[in-house]
Amino acid sequence: MPSENYTLDEKDLAILRLLQKDAKLSVRDLSAQINLSSTPTHERIKRMEKLGIIKEYTAVLDRKKVNKGMMVICMIALNAHNKKTATKFIEEVCKLNEVVEFYNISGDFDFMLKILAPNMDEFHDFFVNKLSEIDGIGQTKSIFVMNSIKERTQIIY
Repeated sequence: MPSENYTLDEKDLAILRLLQKDAKLSVRDLSAQINLSSTPTHERIKRMEKLGIIKEYTAVLDRKKVNKGMMVICMIALNAHNKKTATKFIEEVCKLNEVVEFYNISGDFDFMLKILAPNMDEFHDFFVNKLSEIDGIGQTKSIFVMNSIKERTQIIY
């Protein structure tokens, strides 16, 4: 039962809104807030998990308080545009813990990476000894984030 065929109703959306704000809410607390008994609330959550609508539960950390204060957006263009080069590049970047977001994009660059590091020295070490060692990179552009204006994890509001 793919998620494309499942239509979220208002109760589902209410559950998702609440879980986005606090994934630690119990089924009992959720059901009380959406005016639905616990069993159907639990069944809805399990269905949305099974369908991949709810992908995972996680804690949102303050990156500065866990020594990841430097954020860098790195744009990468591959030197060859073929399936083998792209597949190998993707496989290697996915192994890098410093890369917290990774997108295939259009335009002058092929990929955009969001990289977290404790400081400039650590980023430089990562860039020189890990990222730039991956075969297939033709061009890079690093953008250093000076301040985060808006960061959010909620997509249903």
